[in-house]
Amino acid sequence: MSSDQTDGLQAFSLVGRTAMVTGVSRGIGKAIAVGLAVAGADLVLAGRAGSLDTTKATVEGLGRKAATLELDLAQPDGIADGSLDHLLPPNVDILVNNAGMIHREEAVAVDASSWNQVLDVNLTSLFFLTQRVAGPMLARGHGKIINIASLLSFEGGLGVSSYAASKHAVAGLTRALSNEWASHGVQVNAIAPGYIVTDNTAQLRADPARSTSIGDRIPAGRWGLPSDLVGASVFLASSAADYVTGHVLLVDGGWSAR
Repeated sequence: MSSDQTDGLQAFSLVGRTAMVTGVSRGIGKAIAVGLAVAGADLVLAGRAGSLDTTKATVEGLGRKAATLELDLAQPDGIADGSLDHLLPPNVDILVNNAGMIHREEAVAVDASSWNQVLDVNLTSLFFLTQRVAGPMLARGHGKIINIASLLSFEGGLGVSSYAASKHAVAGLTRALSNEWASHGVQVNAIAPGYIVTDNTAQLRADPARSTSIGDRIPAGRWGLPSDLVGASVFLASSAADYVTGHVLLVDGGWSAR
């Protein structure tokens, strides 16, 4: 390998960086957290009490530091009012907003409680946590923010009106924040997963007809795995993506190209 190639690969290194990832107990969040650790980052693992220990042990097993931060993203007021600011590490270089939830129900059945719960976790807490973590990034003049959007940031789906609304908003918020913060050295991007094997898609995969119809439409010929999101995450978190901002990167096995 030439020295030019080696130098190029160094742009993807996260050694010396600290990444904060939400929703890391399993699935996409855990895969991304571990992937960033493999790339060299130390981690701040944010999520519900009692859900962080396994991922913490995995990250530490890779020789990286792993701090934990107990956050209830279903309670955005506790983030928005700054009362948790003293718990937020000041040295976060990378923020990955992964935590999310979905309610599968017909639109006529959605009540205010169900609607608000999805929007609180997927959008409102995401915004205010980003706001709080971005302050020191803007002061330092560098930082990376990666929001986990969705294929349903572009489509309507079936029986997921609150989720689709929240993920459309995440894509728009990604662009809005990028416009404000790019000149201050903070890049804001999003990753839009397609159909991935996670708890959120368990109901779909348990329906043989629906699972088959989805799988048949994916050009890659399979459902995605959480590990399929790692490469995109490392890229957007690294200096290799310093001139990439306001972008929503689809990782969907070609679904959207059909």
